[in-house]
Amino acid sequence: MTVTITGGITFGGGGFTFAPAAAASGTQKAIFGYGSGAAAGLYSLTNLVSNTGVVANDTAGVGTARYDLAAAGYGTDKAIFGYGNGGAGINLTAITNLVSNTGVVANNTTGVGTARAGLAAAGYGTDKAIFGYGSSSGGVQSLTNLVSNTGVVATDTTGVGTVRLQLAAAGYGSDKAIFGYGNNGGTYYSLTNLVSNTGVVATDTTGVGTARVGLAAAGYGTDKAIFGYGLTSLSAYVSMTNLVSNTGVVAADTTGVNPVRYGLAAAGYGGDKALFGYGDSNGSLLNGNYTNLVSNTGVVATFTNGVGTSRYSLAAAGYSST
Repeated sequence: MTVTITGGITFGGGGFTFAPAAAASGTQKAIFGYGSGAAAGLYSLTNLVSNTGVVANDTAGVGTARYDLAAAGYGTDKAIFGYGNGGAGINLTAITNLVSNTGVVANNTTGVGTARAGLAAAGYGTDKAIFGYGSSSGGVQSLTNLVSNTGVVATDTTGVGTVRLQLAAAGYGSDKAIFGYGNNGGTYYSLTNLVSNTGVVATDTTGVGTARVGLAAAGYGTDKAIFGYGLTSLSAYVSMTNLVSNTGVVAADTTGVNPVRYGLAAAGYGGDKALFGYGDSNGSLLNGNYTNLVSNTGVVATFTNGVGTSRYSLAAAGYSST
């Protein structure tokens, strides 16, 4: 049984879920998409981000409206949204929506692999992607699904590492990826799992920094990554970040930049920078469309007033090489 309460927290499948998201670095533009909000429930709308980090107004949605999905870049200049929850109850899906190198979202592609929500995704191997972890009708998972450089999703690969949901993922080291943090049954984690440039997930690495859930991650600086924001308990919103080196080493907490929030998304843009956007800001969805830019040295800027529909449990990815 799954129950959703105000604030976007969904109980079921071993814990409460909200969407993380991540994207490979190196792309010039980014896209935020889908999610849940106070005004209209579930969304399929998107917001494009320019190569200077400017967020555009809403673009009409394509595909099934849903939340708790994930997204990543693939094919060097395209992106993919996948999986998620398409209803107020248990309505898990494995469908995907491809994003062209001009930011156009395609209609649904029939899902492959185990339907689930609260998963994460990242680019790896310079032109491929991986979806991993999350909660299915069978419980919390560690399984993964690889995405080819043409956007084709593969069947399930047996999971490695601690099962969890509400985690985040990002590309690092120019061709590898990292999954980090998350929750299972009320236990919060700061552990990570590295992904090789062939898509092989490694066993758990002892966590660094504050354990939390509902955070986001993205690549920056062409070969590094950043985890940020989230919840450290059911009502403790935070804004701290943790930088990831180009060898996949996670640094201790860096003091956060407001607004605190969870259920946000993050993506790379401008070739070497990133941004965090949207989310539930301390229980106020009226303030849920702020963005924070991240420099190519991993410094998070003060917030920019939001553009587009406020929402949480959305996903984001980088796209376009121009």
